Amino acid sequence: MTRLPLPALLLMLSACAGSKPAEREAAPVGTRAQEEHSRMAYPATRVDAVVDTVHGVTVPDAYRWLEDEKAPDVQAWMKAQDAVAREALAKMPGRDALVKRFRELFYVDSISIPARRAGRYFYIRTHKDKEKAVLYWRDGEKGAEKVLLDPNGWSQDGSVSLGTWAPSWDGKKLVFAQKPNAADEAVLHVVDVDSGQWSKVDVIEGAKYAQPRWTPDGKGFYYEWLPSDASIPVDARPGYTTLRFHSLGEDPKKDALVHPHTGDPTTFLQGDLSRDGQFLFVYILRGWNENDVYWKRPGEKDFRLLVKGQGARYNVVAWKGRFYVNTDEGAPRQRVFEVDPARSERSAWKEIVPEDPVASLQNMNIVGEHLALEYMKDATTVIRVATLRGKPVREVELPGVGAASNLSGLEDEDEAYFVFTSFTTPRRVYKTSVQSGKSQLWAQVELPMDPAAYTVDQVFYPSKDGTRVPMFLVYRKGLKRDGNAPTLLYGYGGFNVNMEANFRASILPWLDAGGVYAVANLRGGGEYGTAWHEAGRQANKQNVFDDFHAAAEYLIREQYTQPRKLAIQGGSNGGLLVGAAMTQRPELYGAVVCQVPLLDMVRYHLFGSGRTWIPEYGTAEKAEDFRTLHAYSPYHHVRPDVRYPALLMMSADHDDRVDPMHARKFVAAVQNAPGGLSPALLRIEMNAGHGGADQVAKSIESSADQYAFLFQALEVGGLQGGQAAQGR
Repeated sequence: MTRLPLPALLLMLSACAGSKPAEREAAPVGTRAQEEHSRMAYPATRVDAVVDTVHGVTVPDAYRWLEDEKAPDVQAWMKAQDAVAREALAKMPGRDALVKRFRELFYVDSISIPARRAGRYFYIRTHKDKEKAVLYWRDGEKGAEKVLLDPNGWSQDGSVSLGTWAPSWDGKKLVFAQKPNAADEAVLHVVDVDSGQWSKVDVIEGAKYAQPRWTPDGKGFYYEWLPSDASIPVDARPGYTTLRFHSLGEDPKKDALVHPHTGDPTTFLQGDLSRDGQFLFVYILRGWNENDVYWKRPGEKDFRLLVKGQGARYNVVAWKGRFYVNTDEGAPRQRVFEVDPARSERSAWKEIVPEDPVASLQNMNIVGEHLALEYMKDATTVIRVATLRGKPVREVELPGVGAASNLSGLEDEDEAYFVFTSFTTPRRVYKTSVQSGKSQLWAQVELPMDPAAYTVDQVFYPSKDGTRVPMFLVYRKGLKRDGNAPTLLYGYGGFNVNMEANFRASILPWLDAGGVYAVANLRGGGEYGTAWHEAGRQANKQNVFDDFHAAAEYLIREQYTQPRKLAIQGGSNGGLLVGAAMTQRPELYGAVVCQVPLLDMVRYHLFGSGRTWIPEYGTAEKAEDFRTLHAYSPYHHVRPDVRYPALLMMSADHDDRVDPMHARKFVAAVQNAPGGLSPALLRIEMNAGHGGADQVAKSIESSADQYAFLFQALEVGGLQGGQAAQGR
């Protein structure tokens, strides 16, 4: 890359960004949000003369200085931006009413599916009077409940969180991850279940990607280890992941290396161990569309290749000397094979569950000596049970149309559990018998709301190229289709991630004030299998944005809303989505909530976990990929003459997955665009990672800010004691 002088326009903007905020050209102001913005003074943002030449194309990058989070001037800028945002959000009408309602909805008693080990039950509970969930255990289903891990007391400021956890097969030990600032970086610990004592020896750093797998005798576990050597570049770290084995009571620094690192930062390395301890697997994943599988018996020296993925994914469950493999090889909606380890060559595999002609297989477990198969059909869940030979037994009866987890249980025990939820049904846990198919409600969340007050519709609309795309719509009964309903459109569109009909308590005040909540099942997700994902990946990424624009156009055409009443929301890859939507079709949207996003797609691979996403997006290091990325990269398409929708950018100070530099640079560009008349706020959650803080109080404040912003930006009334109270 070479550096060139910036064009005169950027030099002019640099002169404007001095000790005072840049002045905006006068323009008509039509909403309260814009009037508020006309009085808002942003912190000054320096505009630097930085331009790269990438594959012969000049690429300005005036805010590259904001990439260095540790720099004093960047820290000062962040603090000032967050202060401006929080001051503005705190003054927005109706925010106090939102906080009150969210306290009723977020502080709840709930219980997770239990993990059963040797008659002991381990599960997570949330409580109405606690900020964080607590891990409990009991002897038997009806045994006395005992606290095992309570993160509420781990730090005074609540910044240390509970990550992954796994009990040993005898139920006597439990390995778990502590996560400072709710980030991905983690430290493994081991606790004795009976005494509650934490081991002072079994403390393992470098557990960012760790998913421990216990041996049957409970004497140790396999885990993924990532060195924290400061000399390793951040973008190269994923390629240093190794698989190790830890023996309880031994110094973790001496843990045996089981599989070396790949040296390729675009890959993930994962291990797995069969329940009987007879088979150890290693997966080398290249993005979310293909992986290799290696296996060996513990004690053997070398791994052998089971299958090399070439545009296909494979997942293996081993039970009673057989491998059960679900894959999308030659079957975009996936199928299942039985494999004899003694004849594991690909030609000897036996198909036992063929590809479904309509539904997409999402997950496979072995529970109660049966295959538990989770399918998705038009973005709703279907669970089927089959014999280990693949013969269909039954479809699990669900309480309604919605989202459910696959059956969870042990391979040789009949008792199993699953979760069901829908847009109008809070989380329910059901206990079921694999043999009889009979299910009973085991636990449920009680909320002050009336599910009967709401309507859920599923519609299908044509995208730009004619592709039929599904979308869920949720609203209060009696909605008038006159084009005036405030509407919040949500999407993701990437990484094979499905947008399911899950319950979202945070949308209730929006619905109760007459709003519509829409969830579009965009290409790039996995709702219809591999082909749906491929249609929104790499060179096809623009299809995702076109699907989203088409969803907005449908909502307008069908008289649900109009552009000035239409808001969009997305996080992470969904943040990229709404950033692209905002810069490509600014006239189509009235407000944008963008959370922990990717927005600089020319340099994303140099930060955080970016290189692991190259199989999904491509990389600007390749000329062909660069042309695709640069064509839609939101940061590079903020234009000075465009009037953008109101923007609330929600970032986190310890996001070690998607670097917050994306949020900083984009907000700087929007704030300094002379044509901008709507507010552009940067709210930074402190002591939080990519998933935000895990304290209920912080979730309430974050949600109240988000919806207060949307209510003001779209001029929504009805918060104070009116419709907002009707859902109780």
